[in-house]
Amino acid sequence: MRAQTVWLLILLSAIVIAMLVTPVARAVAFRIGMIDHPAPRKLHTRPIPLLGGAALYLAVLIALLMLEDRYNLPQLAGILVGATAISFLGIWDDRWGLRPMIKLAGQIAIAGIVMATGVMVSLFPWPILNVLITLLWLVGITNAFNLIDNMDGLSGGIGAVSAAFFLLLAALNGQYLVGALSAAVLGACIGFLRYNFNPASIFMGDAGSMFLGFLMAVLGIKLRFPNNVAFVTWMVPVLVLGIPIFDTALVVFSRLRRGLNPLTTPGKDHLSHRLARAGMTHREAVLTLYLAQAALGALALFVAMAGMLESYLIGAIVGGIALWALWRLERPPFWEG
Repeated sequence: MRAQTVWLLILLSAIVIAMLVTPVARAVAFRIGMIDHPAPRKLHTRPIPLLGGAALYLAVLIALLMLEDRYNLPQLAGILVGATAISFLGIWDDRWGLRPMIKLAGQIAIAGIVMATGVMVSLFPWPILNVLITLLWLVGITNAFNLIDNMDGLSGGIGAVSAAFFLLLAALNGQYLVGALSAAVLGACIGFLRYNFNPASIFMGDAGSMFLGFLMAVLGIKLRFPNNVAFVTWMVPVLVLGIPIFDTALVVFSRLRRGLNPLTTPGKDHLSHRLARAGMTHREAVLTLYLAQAALGALALFVAMAGMLESYLIGAIVGGIALWALWRLERPPFWEG
């Protein structure tokens, strides 16, 4: 069976499974009391069940296992073990709560699981530097998706857009494992968004956002470009995941500027909140960020095939716009104080 056919079957299976499992997860969440109640710093005004992450997890896992084929590799087993562990860590946090440092320690330990199977950045000739960058990337992107899960449909939609570009890049570069994982994540996100887009009837919680971010981070590392050099292509996953990365940078910068701990201080200071503060509805803010992520994904496609000069020119332009946006978003009408 051709790779593209397998990917399509995985995609469709994940959509169907997510659409079937999510209502079950919603009912279970109400029964066991996994509910996110309204609070001053939150946007929803009624109790919302929190077990959507379990539906995302099951949709990805079942779609991959149902269509087991050439991607049945030891490395996939390590990735799925890590993804399972990060999902259960999130469920524990959703149900009982975890201290930030304990959660971080768990994320680092789980990152070590997939690193032990060979999921590793290989940019530099010094192994220790590659290990540190890999660890920073895995933990950073995991938390970036956790942070951006602050408005109905945002984390799931950004995950779907990013997974779609990873799938396309995998198809262009013959990356079978990346393609299979991307198709599963894309399908799970699409199916879940049926219930999570504004007005949401279920949230993915930390179990879903960390699971999604962890897989996105792994896909960014696993993607390879046989016809280009790593000195250029390292920018590709950064662009594909550009909105979560920028949102994290914005929050960290803003909270440090205000003398707050960026890791433990909650607040309505994310990119989506600032767009809403400037006059957008919640749906408009979310859709705007979908479009922004799609634009960055399109740039990633160009960089993947471009030479060094063109790639770094694009990188410099995007970096300049990001710095300007950091400054602009700290001013009215996006923010005051």
